[in-house]
This record gives sequence, structure tokens and C-alpha cells, in this order.
Amino acid sequence: MSSTTFGTLGVPAPLVEVLAAQRITTPTPIQAATLPDSLAGRDVLGRGRTGSGKTLAFVLPMLTRLSQSTTRRMPGRPRALVLAPTRELATQIDEALAPLAARLGLTSRTVFGGVGQNPQVSALRRGVDVVVACPGRLEDLIGQGHVSLDAVEVTVIDEADHMADLGFLPQVRRLLDATPRRGQRMLFSATLDAGIGVIANRYLHDPVTHEADSAQSPVATMAHHVLHVTPDGHLPVLLDLVAAPGRAVVFTRTKHRAKKLARQLNGSGVPAVELHGNLSQNARTRTMDAFHSGAARTLVATDIAARGIHVDDVALVIHADPPVEHKAYTHRSGRTARAGASGTVITLMTDDQVRDVRDLTRKAGVRATTTRVHATHPLLQELAPGDRSFEGGYAAPVAVASPRRGSGSGSRSGSGSGSRSASAARSGAGSAGGSGQRRRGPGGPGSTARGGSGGAGRPASSRPARSAASFSEGAGGRSR
Repeated sequence: MSSTTFGTLGVPAPLVEVLAAQRITTPTPIQAATLPDSLAGRDVLGRGRTGSGKTLAFVLPMLTRLSQSTTRRMPGRPRALVLAPTRELATQIDEALAPLAARLGLTSRTVFGGVGQNPQVSALRRGVDVVVACPGRLEDLIGQGHVSLDAVEVTVIDEADHMADLGFLPQVRRLLDATPRRGQRMLFSATLDAGIGVIANRYLHDPVTHEADSAQSPVATMAHHVLHVTPDGHLPVLLDLVAAPGRAVVFTRTKHRAKKLARQLNGSGVPAVELHGNLSQNARTRTMDAFHSGAARTLVATDIAARGIHVDDVALVIHADPPVEHKAYTHRSGRTARAGASGTVITLMTDDQVRDVRDLTRKAGVRATTTRVHATHPLLQELAPGDRSFEGGYAAPVAVASPRRGSGSGSRSGSGSGSRSASAARSGAGSAGGSGQRRRGPGGPGSTARGGSGGAGRPASSRPARSAASFSEGAGGRSR
């Protein structure tokens, strides 16, 4: 509906103005479907795939209700609660709502584990309107007497299916029991599995259910390809794809694989960073800062990154290792083609993975084009257009603090030092890297090789770098 705007849906003018300043003027399908009911105070059960705009679908009605309420901010008693499964998602929700809340004179605070609790306790003691929290730390602070949920008017559960996957539903139930029974509640999820239905039936009152898209239907602007490769051709094909211009997210099944691939890509001259559960919070923050800023154009990650990460202009998602099940495929793939943008999803498949990949795409509702390829196959240029660039591995900033174990330190990340690059080349990237440095782009042999380090010579993103919190909450996080 081209005539539908946030204003015509009932969003207050001050919030519409903030959205317009961010060039957000047209509601996404999940927003257009849910906002009339949520702004009217109804409980809402919303299903929409990752990247569909669910955050604004609950932030806008939540802030609208608080701004129109007669209650006021009180120490230790927030008026709205958003529960999120991971620290990264909690941080991104807060970043989205902060400018909107500020326009209405409202405040917010993130609460999650893995960091010191004193700043969180101090903010709660001063009083905040909205708490965006992971369940574990919030329960801890309630148990210590630092916060009460008895004044919560609006409760939101975001990524409810991922909350269930991580085993957080018992904590979610206890937290919902602590909120007023007649408050407004909204639950958003990419899928509505049995565990989510139990939560909805128990805690939502006469909810309106909206499904803006099927969890199985592929995004129209997302192209899916399966590239059938030999074991020896796997790395050279991957290297050619990520050497193209733009950002790419490469998914692996294990932390070891993520670490090894990042080292190989850096050793071959493609700036890459790794993201997995072994990294300290500071290392995760540095990783995401480098990827957001464009200093590293490739993120190599385990499924820890399949949820909650939003980075503008990720044109390419590559399943270097096909995921185990179709839900992971859907969420991994959702790192591209977000909010109407287009994107390409590529699965690398060897002979022994043919049956698994066929089952995976069928269950995910995806019709992928399968092609047997090698490192110089012309399809690679179609899928990832542009000159191939091998400007040098990512050089991580030297940490001031004493180094943490293993993968958290820059020296272990495969970052651009000469000895590490040489070692990485010898460890398996050698064949790909050697040919990679001389790989032909459209300009002819050698035309794409460039000197320099980090992201030199590559267009920087228009989006400023921003910190990202780590991805699972303290001991409660079971992310891989």
C-alpha cells in the first residue's frame, strides 16, 4: 500500500519526524500489519523473518504508550521491558529506540551479563523508562533487589524462537510472572513453534496474530545459489567471492573453522575478522567495529552471528559449511537482503554434502540454483561482481589491556603481520593466495592487486563505526 505511512497508521508526529530524519518513511509489511493494533493497546503476536523490521514494530507503540501514560519514571521500577536473547540484539534494539525515546523525553538502559553490573545498577537506581534486557542478568538484579517489574506497562519478547533455542523460556516465564497481569504484551518471532505457543497462550490476552511473511518463504530480493565444488576447490572459490567489492558474511559450523578460514583469507590478502564463542567481549567488540567501519570487509562467523546482527549493505552471505538444520539456514541468510535491499546467498557444497544440502533447501522453502564451479568459473563474477582486491590482511589494533587467551588477541586473529600472513599461506591458503594475488579482474592480469594494509583503497561505508556488545549473556549464553 503505497499510501500507507507511519503517520496514517497512528504513529505520533514527533516519532514520524525522527524516522523521516533517518530516511525511514514507508512501513515494512510487519510494521504496517501490527502497528494499528499495538498502538491501540492490543496484545500482539507477530511473526516476521529476520530483517523484516520487527524492532520498530514494537518500539514505536511502546514509546507512544509511555509518552501518553500518566505514570512517571521511578527509581528501580522501569515502565517498559524488552527481553532479547543476546547482548548484541539488546544493544541494537537500544540503539534503534534511543533517538526515538529522546525525542519524547524518555530514557532506556540495556541490562545483560558479561559486563560489570554497577553501571546498570546505577542507571536503574536513577530511574529509566525502558529496560532492554537479557533474561539472566535481569533475574540476578531482581534477586539482589536492584529492580522491580511491578510498574511495567508494556512487555516485549523479541526473537522468541531464539530465546527458546537457548533455553531461556523458564526465565522468561518467571520474568513475565513478575510484570502486571494486565499490562500490554507483544511477542515477536521468526517462527511460532510449540514452546512459543505456550508462552503466548499463558501471557498474552486475546492477542492479535499477524504473519507478515511465512517463515518458509524466501525473501523476494534474496537470490540463492548452491556452488558444487571439489574439496581442493573450496577455498579458492571462497577466496574469489570474498575478494569482490562489498561486505560478506561467511558462516562455518565450528569455532575452529571460523578461526582457520579468517586466517587463510587474511593470509591471502583479503581483510577478514572472526566471530565465535571463544572470543572475549572486548575481542567481539573490536571484531564488529572493524566490520561496521569497513576496515575488514569479511566477517567469518559461527551461528552465533546468525541472529541479531544488523550491518548495512551486506551483499553476500556464504555458507562455507552448510548449516545442520533449515532454521539456521534461514537466519544465517537473513544477514543480507534486509528491509527491502537485495542480496545473494551462496552455499558451498562438496560431493558428500549433496543430500544434506538438498534436504536443507527443501525444508527452508528455497529454490536454489546449483552449479558445479571452479575458481575461475564465470558465474563467480556474476554472483559477486567487480574487480577482485587483495590489499592485505586485516591488522587489528594493538590492545592496551593484557592479552586474553587464544582467539581474543589481535596477534592470533590472522591479522596482517608478515609472519602470520606467511604462516597462514603455508597452512592452506597458499595455493589460493598465490593465485589470488594474480587473479584477473575485468581489467586484466594483475590489475586488481594493490598494496597497503587493512581496508586501504576500498570505499568506506557511509554508516559510522559503532560498538557492538558480545553475543551471549554470561554463563547463560550457549551460543556456538
